[in-house]
Amino acid sequence: MKKTLGICLILLVTALITSCGRFANKESATTKNGKERIVCVSKQLTEFMFAVGAGDKLVGVDLSSTYPPEAQKLVTVGYHRMLSAEGIISLNPTLVIHNGGIAPESVITQLEKVGIPMKVYMGTPNIDSCKVLMMQIAREYNNEAKGIEMCNKLDADMKTAAENLKKYTDRPKVLIIHYGRQMNNYFVMGNRGTANDMLTWAGGVNAADTSGFRNLSAEVIVRSQPDVILATDFGFDRTGGEEHFVELPGINLTPAAKNHRIYRIEEHDLVYLGPRTGENVIKYQELIHKK
Repeated sequence: MKKTLGICLILLVTALITSCGRFANKESATTKNGKERIVCVSKQLTEFMFAVGAGDKLVGVDLSSTYPPEAQKLVTVGYHRMLSAEGIISLNPTLVIHNGGIAPESVITQLEKVGIPMKVYMGTPNIDSCKVLMMQIAREYNNEAKGIEMCNKLDADMKTAAENLKKYTDRPKVLIIHYGRQMNNYFVMGNRGTANDMLTWAGGVNAADTSGFRNLSAEVIVRSQPDVILATDFGFDRTGGEEHFVELPGINLTPAAKNHRIYRIEEHDLVYLGPRTGENVIKYQELIHKK
């Protein structure tokens, strides 16, 4: 009896939380049509689901799932590394999908206890594995033709990017700042992972002498002397825009700031591979080689 009352209380509280949505979306997930009710807590998979025409099966996503714009209208269940089990349970999903990069572990345990099925998809560290995953999802949702189309677009765009790269004679030092400044440090993307791969394909050299994500002080930012800074949307917008960003400690003493070569980019364009990867690489080429 106590257990039943506890579950009811959790569902009541979380229903109040999740019903707000991230952009004041007041539509309840229970009003979605269709038998499948999927919660996706991987931004890459969210894009793929919409791309193959299965976006209408989603009733909830994690906070980092911001592409395509339609995903921003869905109820959110927390950041993928800080998920809320109660938020997911309240959506009454028939399936939760992710790529293994979720946390905390206790959330998975809670979902298993209440019997919610989960499906884990493969990681995609390179273009080939990305195409395998796109085809897998396209087949699972009966749209193999779209999967082929996405793979062909990716290949064609990457070929164009490779041809473009031959024309560029410069190799600018580029610093990628993810969340802007936190406690007087800057959260940057180092020289390992998808973001660094995309930067390399674009013809840049990572100015951060660190692997993975790392908080760097203003002094380290100055020493890195980036020619170009790519600032992801969340941190950039939080500073109030370009005129404020260029005045931040450390940033203001870089060649990038002095030469007005700081550019705002969408975080979701840079941190995972997908059908738009080649298109985004071409976009970064135009930014970092611009004089």
